[in-house]
Amino acid sequence: MKKKTILITGGTGSFGNEAVKFFLNKKEIGKLIVFSRDELKQSEMKKKFNSHKIRFFIGDIRDKNRLSIATKNVDYIIHAAALKQVDTAEYNPTEFIETNIIGSKNIIEICAHNKVKKVIALSTDKACSPINLYGATKLCSDKLFVSANQYVTDTIFSVVRYGNVEGSRGSVIPLFKSFRNNLITITSKDMTRFTLSLSNSVDLVDWALINSIGGEIIVPKIPSYKIMDLAQAINPKAKLNIIGIRPGEKIYEELISTHDSLNTYETKKYYLIFPPNNKRLLRYYKKKFNIKKVNKNFSYRSDLNKNFLKIIDLKRIVNKL
Repeated sequence: MKKKTILITGGTGSFGNEAVKFFLNKKEIGKLIVFSRDELKQSEMKKKFNSHKIRFFIGDIRDKNRLSIATKNVDYIIHAAALKQVDTAEYNPTEFIETNIIGSKNIIEICAHNKVKKVIALSTDKACSPINLYGATKLCSDKLFVSANQYVTDTIFSVVRYGNVEGSRGSVIPLFKSFRNNLITITSKDMTRFTLSLSNSVDLVDWALINSIGGEIIVPKIPSYKIMDLAQAINPKAKLNIIGIRPGEKIYEELISTHDSLNTYETKKYYLIFPPNNKRLLRYYKKKFNIKKVNKNFSYRSDLNKNFLKIIDLKRIVNKL
């Protein structure tokens, strides 16, 4: 059997490093291509992994020609490249549109040209009922990948959507741990967040690579936590500096809205959002996973989640990181 080639856009980030470590151990994977703009991070990854199976490509998803060269003879793409800082997006909207929307469009068109078999695009809770520009660009990206299945015949496009990844660059745990003088800055006492480990985020993508057939948005069933509990887990003696929510920030995270619930189904570990009236996806997942429809007006929000981590659980996560 011919071994497969995976290309990871934005492959030098937290997810990319974890994904490379995971797929290096898969016998059916013959080559991993890390595609990103940062030569320093690529140099550090080369030293870290030192594997003949990895190739490094300097490139930007805005550059269609470079993408075309990088994706020749590639079987699967994991699309992790994005501009992600919420407050930065509010002041640099065109840059986020160029990368998150036009970059996604470029990937779709190049996949059609080079006959890539499958693309798994990473999304975010911010794409659900977006209130900031970053979320709006990721919603556009999700829509592009879902609809691409209607006109690209040789490639399967699917989306995975999840919230905060524990310990990833720019996430809340490293931020809270960086504060000094027994002071932690918090935007709101009422804030809640979803959480997912890096290894579980890669497991989710692997599941999608194996099982998805195109057009579905896959959402993992994951726990939530209260931001006040996290502060307590990191430093129980810390004084709290409450500064109010930042531009574009939500009190809670949302992965599935009540509007999405009309086309949302569930398995034991995942929710699946289908395009309206998609009988092909419905037949496939009913037969393979015996999915059931969620209740009317269902929504999946961090503040309404039935599964909340306690302070002791958060302490374990913090100590592990």
